[in-house]
Amino acid sequence: MNDLENLHEPAAIKAILADSHQAGFNMLSEPLTCAFLQTLAASKPAGNFLELGSGTGLSTAWILAGMDAESRLMTIDNDESLLQILRRHLESDPRLTVVCGDGDELMPSLANQKFDFIFADAWPGKYRFLAETLSLLKPGGIYIIDDMLPQANWPEGHGDKAKQLICDLEKRSDLRIVKMSWASGLVLAVKL
Repeated sequence: MNDLENLHEPAAIKAILADSHQAGFNMLSEPLTCAFLQTLAASKPAGNFLELGSGTGLSTAWILAGMDAESRLMTIDNDESLLQILRRHLESDPRLTVVCGDGDELMPSLANQKFDFIFADAWPGKYRFLAETLSLLKPGGIYIIDDMLPQANWPEGHGDKAKQLICDLEKRSDLRIVKMSWASGLVLAVKL
C-alpha cells in the first residue's frame, strides 16, 4: 500500500501550488492531510463546513472536492494576498464563501451558526477560541487540526502549546478524539 497514490487530486491543485510557490507561501497542508479532509468531507452530505486558515486555498480545494452539491463551505483568512490566489482558482464554486478578516474578531459573529465540519488551520479556532469553536459543532460534527507533530517552522516554545492543546481536547467529555502520528500530525474530534 502506498498512501500517496491515487489521492484523487482536485483539478485546481497544480495551479494553486504553482501560484503559492511563486508568491513565496510555504505553509501548505500536506497531500495526505488534504486527501484525509476530502474523504471526511464526503461523510457530511448537505453539510455546513468551516475552514479557519484558508491560505492560498489548497486545503479548501480538497474539502470542496469531497463535498456534495448541497454542502456549503465558509473559509476565513486574514491575508488578502493569499486569498487572491484562492479566489482566482476556486471562487467560481457557488458552494464557497470566502471571508477576509481576523479570526479573533470574526469568531463572535459565528456564534449563532452550527457546522458539521470544522478544519482549524489557524491560531483562532485552534490555540485561541477553542471552546467557542467547538461550540459551533453540531452533534456528530467533525473537528480536525493538523501540524501537531513538531514542524521546522515552529517558533520557540510552540511544542508546549501543541501539547497543551491536545491535553485540553483530551479532557473534554463532549468529544471523542483520535490522535494520528501521520502526515503532519492530525487530531480528529467528533462532537457527542
